[in-house]
Amino acid sequence: MKTFLTSTALVLLAGTAMADTITLYTSQPNADAQQTVDAFMAANPGTEVEWVRDGTTQLMARLRAEIEAGNPQPDVLLIADTVTLEGMAQEGLLTAYQSPEAENYDAALNSPEGYYHSTKLITTGIVYNTGVETAPESWADLAQDGLKGQVAMPSPLYSGAALIHLATLTGDDSLGWDYYETLAANEARAQGGNGGTFKAVASGEKPYGMVVDFLAIRNKAEGSPVEFVFPNEGVSYVTEPVAIMSTAKNLEGAQKFVDFLISEEGQQLVLDMGYIPAREGMGVPEGFPARDQIRLMDFDPAAALEQAEADKAKFTELFGAE
Repeated sequence: MKTFLTSTALVLLAGTAMADTITLYTSQPNADAQQTVDAFMAANPGTEVEWVRDGTTQLMARLRAEIEAGNPQPDVLLIADTVTLEGMAQEGLLTAYQSPEAENYDAALNSPEGYYHSTKLITTGIVYNTGVETAPESWADLAQDGLKGQVAMPSPLYSGAALIHLATLTGDDSLGWDYYETLAANEARAQGGNGGTFKAVASGEKPYGMVVDFLAIRNKAEGSPVEFVFPNEGVSYVTEPVAIMSTAKNLEGAQKFVDFLISEEGQQLVLDMGYIPAREGMGVPEGFPARDQIRLMDFDPAAALEQAEADKAKFTELFGAE
């Protein structure tokens, strides 16, 4: 009888341990992911986090394979962009959750139904080498005839942020596809990701470029000969949203994780990491302008998802498949 009771107790304890563990799939950089997980577990000492880190494209390929096999592993996702999660929501792969913390956010940054919540703002603006004679102030400035062959940008065929940037600018009445047609005619280079674009500008190979904010601002602080501009028309943005899988094994733990990330404590962590928090009323990292001076351009994840393949095809027609 004693042995039976002991065995039963162990089974119950094991079940409790499993219930108090959540599995996270994230595209955060490793250091950021570890810091996020450590902070969450410190704030929720009864919940453990097992996590897998990879690029969003690679993570989605892995998750799709798991879904096909009938055994998806993650309870919660923390990945680069809302477009990917919008697609998953439309497929019924996410669970809606109306976090009580969401009232502190611009409604445009979150799924109206609660399928995903934004955690930060990573904007794309203009970077230029300090050796140039003329500093750009707007997106339109990069399309001037005098800058032929001098502009670099990441490709939307390679970068999710660049695809969202493309959808945002082509959806703007003052820019549209005419803007990209002009860039192509002016021999703008469009290939690779943000890292390669930044290096091209920092080295002087291409004096001007489009790049995510923190790359330019952090490297400038470390002595790189660059400046970053938030253009007059505004900036596109990705938000590293968090979402709960419809197959989550630990729904309560996943909800706690969402609540923490978008709470004031979780958003202070985002700020400490050097990113702009998505939550209203927070500060900005050193080197950034005040939040109210950063204009976010209009962006509709559902529309961007619907037109993504057409946008890629048209971009390839203009710039090639690099």
